[in-house]
Amino acid sequence: MGIWEIVLFTIALIIMFGGMAGIIVPIIPTMPLIWLGAFLYAVFTHFEKVTWMILLVFALLTIFSIVLENLGNVYGAKKFGATKWGIIGSIVGTGAGFYMGGPVGLILGPIVGTVIFELIGGKGYKGALKSGLGNFVGFLGGSVIKIIIGLVMISLFIWKVFS
Repeated sequence: MGIWEIVLFTIALIIMFGGMAGIIVPIIPTMPLIWLGAFLYAVFTHFEKVTWMILLVFALLTIFSIVLENLGNVYGAKKFGATKWGIIGSIVGTGAGFYMGGPVGLILGPIVGTVIFELIGGKGYKGALKSGLGNFVGFLGGSVIKIIIGLVMISLFIWKVFS
């Protein structure tokens, strides 16, 4: 491995671990950055070690992760008894949280949205809070899945580069 390839590998890992920071700072696109790091390395090394097939697998894992991430909050809320009002609140809260509160808003927005919309829909405080808790549990579950998928992608990348 020459100096140029070491530099590319280091840049790719920095991008990938920057993506992993998106688990803590939700405004950072976690999985797409991991894919981008692998893609850039593959392009600049002419797909010798990281092939199109690996990039396709990474793309599928990225899409899978994004879908799970977006459905996690809703699924958690639903499992904890959220009604249609709570689900709508979760979606509205996600958008409002993004625009009003940045990373913290992306975590709190769906929870607050679920609770407020459940109250608007006629649910009592206890039921609304339970739905909000379910939303948070779904968020945590989605985060754990993102961590696992992200580490699998980075590990596979490192293995392919050094194999």
